[in-house]
Amino acid sequence: MSERDRRFQLYGRRKGKALRPHQARLIAELLPQVTFDPARLDRARPLRLEIGFGGGEHLAHQAALNPDIAFIGAEPFVNGVAKLLAVIEAEKLGNISIHPDDARALFGLLPDRSLERIYLLYPDPWPKARHLRRRLVSPETLRQFHRLLKPGGLFLFASDIAHYVQWTLFEMRKAGGFTWLAESADDWRKPFPDWIETRYEAKAKREGRVPCYLTFRRD
Repeated sequence: MSERDRRFQLYGRRKGKALRPHQARLIAELLPQVTFDPARLDRARPLRLEIGFGGGEHLAHQAALNPDIAFIGAEPFVNGVAKLLAVIEAEKLGNISIHPDDARALFGLLPDRSLERIYLLYPDPWPKARHLRRRLVSPETLRQFHRLLKPGGLFLFASDIAHYVQWTLFEMRKAGGFTWLAESADDWRKPFPDWIETRYEAKAKREGRVPCYLTFRRD
């Protein structure tokens, strides 16, 4: 295995249940049309990135609310990509591009200061001590976030795992170059503006876990 392959080794699943015929058609026909292509990047248009969009509920919601903003969604899980493609087709959303792979492989395709916002919502917490290095919030990733965000751009992080929230606050402070915008406890308990509750978040609440919402501004 090459050094690059080790660097971007994917630990989560790429596939789940077999795709239904309609989903398979979307993967074959629509995905190539909306796959992110850096050659088509419009630097004059505001650009936001969601990493690990799951079933795409939040990403599609934001795209529908903000038709003048371009969105990139990064997600290696094929079934999640198929779900988002179905919404793109049904709602005729023309402002979403998809990177159907590990987000870290996308970073090098994006210019410095090209993003106004990065969402990382309910990432895999990798709770076992031996797996902590797999967490996406890491010094290397945060360096990339700082490079990619415009000054004043936002990094929005949500999780229902207290240890991951603490981990993120520690790593962000260690990394520097960002300001946590919370002024009171209510600020990190309240969802972000224009928020839509996803199925994962609803499940977390039913199971007694408390979501936290962290907003950091790139200095």
